[in-house]
Amino acid sequence: MSDICIALTFDFDGMSNWIANGASSPSMVSRGEFGPIGLLRILDLLDRHDLPATFFIPGHTALAFPGHCREIADAGHEIGHHGWVHENPVRLTPAHEREVLMKGIELLQETTGTRPLGYRSPAWDISPETIPLLIEHGFLYDSSLMGNDFSPYWARVGDGWSQDGPYIWGEPTELVEIPVAWHLDDFPYFEYVRNPQGGVLPGNGSPERLEFIWTEEFTYLREEVGAGLLTLTMHPQVIGRGHRIRALDRMIRRFKSHDGVRFVRLQDYAASWKQGRTPHLPQGAGH
Repeated sequence: MSDICIALTFDFDGMSNWIANGASSPSMVSRGEFGPIGLLRILDLLDRHDLPATFFIPGHTALAFPGHCREIADAGHEIGHHGWVHENPVRLTPAHEREVLMKGIELLQETTGTRPLGYRSPAWDISPETIPLLIEHGFLYDSSLMGNDFSPYWARVGDGWSQDGPYIWGEPTELVEIPVAWHLDDFPYFEYVRNPQGGVLPGNGSPERLEFIWTEEFTYLREEVGAGLLTLTMHPQVIGRGHRIRALDRMIRRFKSHDGVRFVRLQDYAASWKQGRTPHLPQGAGH
């Protein structure tokens, strides 16, 4: 029997995403205010299906909606670290990145009673200091990189590259990397965004397109790979809209209809995957 695991992960950004990206009006910030409304719909859906999930929460959201964050933890879902106000670590000084990480740990633990073991970087971007900081502060895994699809791997430090030289492989660490992908994220499909440079993310797509792509990824994992983890990234303020959460419900029912399919929290999967393994470079890679 196949062993297919599905991780339903949610980035509960609240207003922090818009603030971090230069929100200049109450209208823009209010888009994040819908997050708790979508969250309650998600929690109800998970409860009806009796499924675990992982929620990555910025410190800013935990301050704005402490009761909702406690409700997530009380329902048995995993609480992960997602920065302070959805800031990109690449744009921070090492001292500021350390401060943001520590503040988030302290506040999430204080608010939810849960010490986060997982980290997901806002914007899925990390600095050279991120992985060493996560190891220093006892994190089990990161979920910000894209070097695989259905299998975790060992996060590395010290990779190097240039336009006129070879790729330099860094050293694998004991931090588990659970990869993500933009096509497995609800935000690009649905969210309409204009940036200050005049670019537009059109969003407002049909849920059927997302259903098709996510279901095809699931089918490929089940029929061609046979075992592994499908990690879906969602945002309460995005997937929580009526027509979209109905699509999520349909996909969950479809996934559950197959034998050998389990839904997991990322920390549980990472801990199980890590047992009996030692850090190493990807197959075929070398110094």
